[in-house]
Amino acid sequence: MPWQSQGGGGGGPWGGGGGSNGGGPWGGGSGGGDDRGGGGNNPWGGGNRGGGRGGQQPPDFEEIIRKGQDRVKRMLPGGMGSGFLILLLIVGALLIWSVSGFYRVLPDQQGVELKFGEWDGQITPPGLNWNLPYPLGQTFTPAVERISSIEIGFQPAGNGVRDIAEESLMLTGDQNIIDIDFTVQWRIANAGEYLFNLRDPESTVKIAAESAMREVIGQTDIQPALTEARQDIEQRTRTLLQELLNEYEAGVLVTEVKLQNVQPPQAVIDAFNDVQRALQDRDRQRNEAEAYRNDILPRARGEAQRMLQESEAYRERVINEAEGEAERFLEVYESFKKAPEVTRQRIYIETMQEVLTSTDKILLGEGAGGQGAVQYLPLDQLRNRSNSGNSSASGN
Repeated sequence: MPWQSQGGGGGGPWGGGGGSNGGGPWGGGSGGGDDRGGGGNNPWGGGNRGGGRGGQQPPDFEEIIRKGQDRVKRMLPGGMGSGFLILLLIVGALLIWSVSGFYRVLPDQQGVELKFGEWDGQITPPGLNWNLPYPLGQTFTPAVERISSIEIGFQPAGNGVRDIAEESLMLTGDQNIIDIDFTVQWRIANAGEYLFNLRDPESTVKIAAESAMREVIGQTDIQPALTEARQDIEQRTRTLLQELLNEYEAGVLVTEVKLQNVQPPQAVIDAFNDVQRALQDRDRQRNEAEAYRNDILPRARGEAQRMLQESEAYRERVINEAEGEAERFLEVYESFKKAPEVTRQRIYIETMQEVLTSTDKILLGEGAGGQGAVQYLPLDQLRNRSNSGNSSASGN
């Protein structure tokens, strides 16, 4: 054989004979010799018939397991064997598995439990709870207090925004096109519906919000939409969007709809501004005319009312005077029937008093020889002078 050794050792590729140099790749012979040859040189020091330095045997795992089982049996009460040990291990594993079913729900979360892959429709309140462990059960605890925001009609881009025309251009109730950018803020209201009723809740909220805004704008004219109706549009859109999401059972609560930018399309904004300026001029002139009318008409109505009241007063006064004169005449007539001479004399005196009271009078007594005053004597001037002198005397 080509691998036969020269020294008379045993055959084999490693020269494993019975000589002093031992066969095998480790020199593991069986003959006894000195310290270098007597104990074989295998990896475990496996020679036990020679003298010298014998190595350790490789670990026997079966022996180790057997010894361990013997120790456990000695610890167990009498009569219990390996079956009880297996049962104990199974109970421990079940206990650990059941403990893994405990979970915690934070105050800002809602718990959703799946039992055999099905949700029973219940929401777990915050605190420590238990559900069937995996794989029989599964638990989700999404945060429900976090406010999410969706931009519709625009998208932030660096320091500015990028307009998305297919989302922002809408038709108003008076057949005008308007460009509206708005945001929707929402949060989870029912974690179970949010997780299992919608495949993509955020996209659903965005599409429903755009649909609701288009419906509201389609019922609103462009001028109010650009000016005073913004708050009303926000409120109506939020209400309509919430109704749509409730119909979908999306488990979403819309907290706010906020208009960010409302204006005509960029392509026609100059023409639109010209129209708006013309409308403003029309409104200004109309307001001025209204103000002039509001100033003239009340004054004319007041003047007419004053004239009516004066006419009524004059009529009442004339009627009252006529009735008074008639009453007085009747009283005089009654008195005249009772005492004609006295009444006649009284009428004469009263008449003379009326006549003489409104005229200048100078009384002259008859002088000697029946002569009166000097013809050229300025009696009226003397009277005025006499009155002036009396006034001065009374002042002193």
